[in-house]
Amino acid sequence: MTDYTKVSLRDVEDQAAKHGFGDRQEARFPRDALGLEASGVGHLRVKPGQRQPFAHRHHEAEELHVILEGSGRMRLDDEIVDVRADDVIRVGPGVTRAFEAGPDGLEYVVFSPRHEGDAEVVQGFWEEED
Repeated sequence: MTDYTKVSLRDVEDQAAKHGFGDRQEARFPRDALGLEASGVGHLRVKPGQRQPFAHRHHEAEELHVILEGSGRMRLDDEIVDVRADDVIRVGPGVTRAFEAGPDGLEYVVFSPRHEGDAEVVQGFWEEED
């Protein structure tokens, strides 16, 4: 028998809504539902004109962000890059990152290796830029 797991993202709980950020974005992380042991994956939709409520960085893991739809900006430490559908952004360990959606919103998938306790939340990240 082949070893695989199939999950609909629609069936994965929206963590943004669960934690009071549903007015800004949707965030679904199907790691547990898929039974992932060494990988992480997330599906995020930032609502039109909204910024993510906080940034984060990893000490060991790199991430790949694949922009599916929409456009916006991504802040990477002190640099801001425009992003749009079909862009792929690799973010190395130690780089603080967060998204801001354009007028049509921003939908992306993020992939990374799983390192327990590796993520650090950074509050007020966008406010530093204003």
